[in-house]
Amino acid sequence: MNEIRHMNEAKVVAINTNEVELLFTRAIENVRSDMRDNTYINEAVRVLAVGGYRSSIGSFWNAVVDDLRNKIMFRSLEMFNKEMTLRREIKSYEDFQNYVNDDELIEGAYKIGVIGYEASKILKHAKETRHFFSGHPGSSEPSMIKVLSVMEDCIKYVLNDEYPSKIIDIDDYLEIMNTESYDRNEIAIENALFDLPKRYKVELSNRIFSSYLLPNASTILKSNIEFCAPLLWKVLAKEDKLQIVRGLDQIITAGQKQKIDAAFDFVEIVNGNEYLSRFSKEYIIKPVLDEYVENLGTFSKENECARKLLQYSSFIPQEILETYVKVITKSFIGFIGSSYYHARTDFYADGAALIIPDMFKKFDDTASEHFVHYIKSDRSIQRLIRTPSKLRRLRTLGEILLERISSNFENKELLLLLADEDKEGEFLESLNR
Repeated sequence: MNEIRHMNEAKVVAINTNEVELLFTRAIENVRSDMRDNTYINEAVRVLAVGGYRSSIGSFWNAVVDDLRNKIMFRSLEMFNKEMTLRREIKSYEDFQNYVNDDELIEGAYKIGVIGYEASKILKHAKETRHFFSGHPGSSEPSMIKVLSVMEDCIKYVLNDEYPSKIIDIDDYLEIMNTESYDRNEIAIENALFDLPKRYKVELSNRIFSSYLLPNASTILKSNIEFCAPLLWKVLAKEDKLQIVRGLDQIITAGQKQKIDAAFDFVEIVNGNEYLSRFSKEYIIKPVLDEYVENLGTFSKENECARKLLQYSSFIPQEILETYVKVITKSFIGFIGSSYYHARTDFYADGAALIIPDMFKKFDDTASEHFVHYIKSDRSIQRLIRTPSKLRRLRTLGEILLERISSNFENKELLLLLADEDKEGEFLESLNR
């Protein structure tokens, strides 16, 4: 019986040549069907049959390089050129041969999504193995196990992997978005956008944002952007979201109100308000807050202002936080009055009253301190809450804040008194201390 004797951890292992042939055959069977007749793989099979392990490693690696080049060309040569700093622009298969080395090929394939991170690392190791054994005739003879290891890595990460999807052309994609034939299928859009390289996602996001601000943008385009943008936003990195949203500062400074309004609409559509700069937050929030203050008692205006402020309630700038806390507290408490049409004396804006508790649920210790300072220092609110119905409304807000404040909150005792119905007298007395 013919045997191959292989050294492994100081032990001599005898392997039947038929078993070796079977192992190689099984490995080759995992190559995807359209690569089975590849010239380099056929050459590897021929030299394997006569024990040419060194040559087979080289041939298998050549098959990997060939497959990666074709996959990159299929996915997007334009994106490959954008991602890589090369000696010249790559326009053809021959350009890969002349101007792209193996490390650049692997790196570029990873950056445009032809292979994954793990594959890029394994392939760089396989490349070094190939260069050592196939590129240096004086090196030791590679073992059968070494050959199998290289083959399996090449097959698993490249030769068995199907072609990637084509990368969409941004100009073509925006043209389609400007037509009624744009396919508003969430699954299809998410799959297409998730598969894009980082640079492409950023470029497409900025182009969509810019298109949305155009004064002559069609209603069809804006509607399709409003559908697509939130899906694209999900796959953007935080720093890229910041870059887009912080662009509002320059737009505001330029003073074109139509663009400013459209920019804020876009940010709201993608739920990106948290990335607004302090300048942009003040620009959009302060006028609403001023309108709220001026129109306390006009319930329709209170309702409108509360709705506008709700979306910004998690990130009110410190410069206007005190005013914000006062006005929404006043709005929620309301006032005592009389009416020819209603028997009630307890008045407040119903719409705002439904929204304000959610705004209080976004309070931190600083906002809560402003609340405590307000009810301790403002005589009008102190007189108002001596009415039981108004004290009950204030208690609702206090109970919310007890769930929000930290364990080190300085005025926690006051909130505990406010929340305890049996200690109303103590609470009211504490306001005068």
